[in-house]
Amino acid sequence: MPDRPASAGESDDFSQPAPAGAAGSSSGGTSPSSGGAGARDSSGGPSSLDGVTGFMGMRWDDPETVRLTIRPELINRGGLLSGVASFALVDYCMGSTLWAQTSEGERIATINISINYVQTAVEGDVVCHTTLDRRNRRTAVMRSEVRHEDGRLLATAIGSYTIFQPRASAPAPAQRSAAPAA
Repeated sequence: MPDRPASAGESDDFSQPAPAGAAGSSSGGTSPSSGGAGARDSSGGPSSLDGVTGFMGMRWDDPETVRLTIRPELINRGGLLSGVASFALVDYCMGSTLWAQTSEGERIATINISINYVQTAVEGDVVCHTTLDRRNRRTAVMRSEVRHEDGRLLATAIGSYTIFQPRASAPAPAQRSAAPAA
């Protein structure tokens, strides 16, 4: 997996999003001790990228592998792991898998994810692993598996992402003259 140097506003972390303001990006950058964006877990990898990953408790093993520990806030009214948590885990894992394959100046955004929930869990760790199946200049297709730490398959997913260059800033509109037309 090729590394690329970080540009201004980007982190050198493999899973950091585009600079603030780009599609799929996050803003922020709190200290690691606060547990916010940019915090690191005990393995040295990022423990969260933004408020969503921080709330969910997502942790990166590598760009293709993201995990979270099931806790009461992630359990739905039925007493099971919320599908929202699994879906977010897949989306962030796919995003970091593709982000690690982008060049400086490229940005990414989710087009579609289709997820099949096979079974669920109520405790322990849940791990998502993503494989990049195809990437060209403009799109990428990936597949993910979400498994419980005991090996049980919880969900499968396929996703497509767009790859694009950020738009150049539009010039400010010219000031109109207050003089009446002759």
